[in-house]
Amino acid sequence: MNFPEDLDHLVRTDEPLAPLVWLGIGGPARFFAEPVDQQELAKIYQAATSAGLAIRILGGGSNVLVSEAGFDGLVISLAAAATSELSISENRLTAGAGAKLSHAVIKSVGAGLGGLEHLVGIPGTVGGAVCGNASNTGRDIGSVVESVKVIEGDGTTRTLTQQEAGFSHRKSSLVGVGVVEVTFLLEPRDVSALTKRMQKLWISRNSSRPTEQRRIAMPFVDPDGMPAKDLLHSCGLAGVREGDVSLDSAHPHYLIAHDGATSDQCLRLIQRVREQVLLQTGIDLQLNLQIW
Repeated sequence: MNFPEDLDHLVRTDEPLAPLVWLGIGGPARFFAEPVDQQELAKIYQAATSAGLAIRILGGGSNVLVSEAGFDGLVISLAAAATSELSISENRLTAGAGAKLSHAVIKSVGAGLGGLEHLVGIPGTVGGAVCGNASNTGRDIGSVVESVKVIEGDGTTRTLTQQEAGFSHRKSSLVGVGVVEVTFLLEPRDVSALTKRMQKLWISRNSSRPTEQRRIAMPFVDPDGMPAKDLLHSCGLAGVREGDVSLDSAHPHYLIAHDGATSDQCLRLIQRVREQVLLQTGIDLQLNLQIW
């Protein structure tokens, strides 16, 4: 398709996606755009929707698995500064969907606002974290969301309340929706106490991930009542391998893509693991990965 002339400078074709996702796997995007502000985002979103193109929003790429065939549609990156801004007003933090979650956590803690510090160390962007309702230590990000601004197919924006966003255990009704901005309602707290809590949680989380592997992802959602790591250990699945893809032997809730890994190998391993867990425990492990 041909995009309008005023958008030509935004759109690239056959853009490699593997370097943009943590697993380092996958083919190109048919179209790729990185709008510099919400106005450009609205224009490109409207044009792609009118043309019937499938659209995906790319944040940090930590939970995306791209097929070798690539993505036959438009991938929109929100990495530009204007789509990743952070601002604080009283006890509210407003974040562009492309802002790194870690930056939002640090900014809120530095301002003496509690409610996000438990999410320290979780990779990705604010938009991705909110869509997947990221959680840690029993508290999810949706619990402190006040509103979510989303983009419609015609390029206009709409603001959803916390209830309309449909948060539940590690999911929301926002998957597949163009999240633009999120406002969090936080609680004033002592900066020193928040900082100490954040540092303690960071150390704990950092010790529970593979330190020598770069191409990793967390493929499964923690089921209710039991971390995926413990469940996979109990099922004897730590270190299980499919071709050039494996679960980490010490931290099996992480999938590792070794040299030569493919998306098909990832999917086969994930299916094997899910089948074994279901057979042994009756638990249907849900995916934490977006499959493109």
